Amino acid sequence: MTSTNDRINQLVRPEIRALQAYHVPDPGKLIKLDAMENPYPWPEVLLDDWLAELRPVSLNRYPDPQATVLKQALHTLLRVPDRAAVILGNGSDELIQMIIQVVAAPGRVIMAPEPTFVMYRQIAVVCGLEFAGIPLRKDFSLDTETMLAAIEARQPAVVFLAYPNNPTGNLFDRGAVEAIIAAAPGLVVVDEAYAPFTDHSFMPALETNANLLLLRTLSKAGFAGLRLGLLAGPADWLDEIGKTRLPYNISTLNQVTGAFALRHYEVFAAQTDSLRSDRDSLLAQLQALPELTVFPSQANFILLRTPAGTADAVFAALRQRGVLIKNLNGSVPALADCLRVTVGTPQENAAFLDALQDSLH
Repeated sequence: MTSTNDRINQLVRPEIRALQAYHVPDPGKLIKLDAMENPYPWPEVLLDDWLAELRPVSLNRYPDPQATVLKQALHTLLRVPDRAAVILGNGSDELIQMIIQVVAAPGRVIMAPEPTFVMYRQIAVVCGLEFAGIPLRKDFSLDTETMLAAIEARQPAVVFLAYPNNPTGNLFDRGAVEAIIAAAPGLVVVDEAYAPFTDHSFMPALETNANLLLLRTLSKAGFAGLRLGLLAGPADWLDEIGKTRLPYNISTLNQVTGAFALRHYEVFAAQTDSLRSDRDSLLAQLQALPELTVFPSQANFILLRTPAGTADAVFAALRQRGVLIKNLNGSVPALADCLRVTVGTPQENAAFLDALQDSLH
């Protein structure tokens, strides 16, 4: 009789067996500063109006397959150029998957600088494509010459550029990104997941670059539970990418809730402004700790490096003291001894700093 393990070994591709599933830890009662979420709940004043909005929704019917009302609201809010088309996804992860699926063919290459968002590599491998990770410099800036040489040599179907980059928090040099867009033989996807926390964007560049796509998500601005992502770009490209979208991928509840929230976006913009200010304050306080190397951030998180060989112990000590952050040590060599902390409320940031100082000594 063939065992389950034998069947798995026969049927599951070796590259899938070699992958590690994306792990999300249970925070329990810990202060949760590991996932780049907005720490503020929806204000009580909005909840009654929101629930009233949901009351007449017909859950026995399928949702609007195009999410027309929500799509138009996002098109306006995010100032997508009129010439650009838009597709919505169940978070930006689904959109990344759709982009890669539409170009998936034997011998194709997906490229990104590394370290970066792990799902670019994960989804490329799942779709049967080669992923080429091009190392960033030691300060996590783009190595433009190496990147351009790799593009010339490997001819990638898609290049992903997170802007700002996750998990490093920095913005790549704009001129370097423009050079990559000009040199790429295929698509360049600029992933602006952390756009609410910076004043820089490539959205206007959609007007003049036929191979540029731009990703946004609402997760970081206070909508993580809705799982809403947006892809903007040339209509001809989005028509092809849209063929990989599963029907009704944005639920009726998410469409109605998203459209309601966008009508009150000034509430969430104010929260984002507070988080930007608190990020700068937390960054300064971390930089004052002589044991740490702290990297600049244009996102809602901060990457820091502990003394050599201590990251795991510091991470564990923080958990013992009631604070959960992200341990990146051991993920890739460039992130040795690195931890990443999400910017929380002022009270959460203060608790993290107290726990960190105790954990370092």
